[in-house]
Amino acid sequence: MERPAWAPQGIDISVPSVSRMYDFYLGGSHNFEVDREAARKAMEFMPGLPKVMQANRAFMRRAVHYATTSGVNQFLDIGSGIPTFGNVHEVAQAADPEARIAYVDHDSVAVAHSQAVLEGNERAVIAAADLRKPQEILANPEINALLDLDRPVALLLVAVLHFVEDADDPYAAVAELRDALAPGSLLLLTHASYEGIPLTQEVAGGTVDVYRTIRNPLIMRSRTEISRFFEGYEMVEPGLVPMPEWRPASPEALAQEDPFTYSGFAGVGRKA
Repeated sequence: MERPAWAPQGIDISVPSVSRMYDFYLGGSHNFEVDREAARKAMEFMPGLPKVMQANRAFMRRAVHYATTSGVNQFLDIGSGIPTFGNVHEVAQAADPEARIAYVDHDSVAVAHSQAVLEGNERAVIAAADLRKPQEILANPEINALLDLDRPVALLLVAVLHFVEDADDPYAAVAELRDALAPGSLLLLTHASYEGIPLTQEVAGGTVDVYRTIRNPLIMRSRTEISRFFEGYEMVEPGLVPMPEWRPASPEALAQEDPFTYSGFAGVGRKA
């Protein structure tokens, strides 16, 4: 398999990556045939997966805009993935040119491509780190040089926690990050769930099996389990809801949503 010029040396391009699969779902070009093959297998069970990913991105943009209009202009996006149109820094800096954004991902392709996209942007950085090791994120010198953790920060955990198994204690990781943030900080979160999927759990479980096969288990949590990530936060209206229902652009836009976009929950919380 020929290695594209943009692919960092040292990565195994024969193994699927959830970041590159996500890029494929969104119509991006930074993915390999092995990623596309795995994504197509997942779509055999859930053909609406691209719609789900688009709903994730649309929520992210609405929530980032909400943060900036609420006076929060610092962003920590963990599990940021491969940059596509409408990134956090584009949305935030369009609203507030002084906005600062720290991206975090453990996928080397995502990190390398982000570095290229962010070149020349003095108010945005990308750090290679893992959500499961929050202290490494909080101690990262580039992040600390850019963000002032004594002021409110918007923490983004968009479509990432469902890739963290219970054995890795995602609740403890999220709580550790929360405790490091100043009062007034925000948590912007989406998470996959069987609740709302327009399929039987048995059929949707086929997609979960595909991710398990590529050694990136997809953990489908209930709304109650997802709400636990917001402990220590006060929920912003309308609370934890299906992704399209979080402050839609208009009633007309909500009415036109694909049924698959309800395959997960989204919410924003504010730290007291």
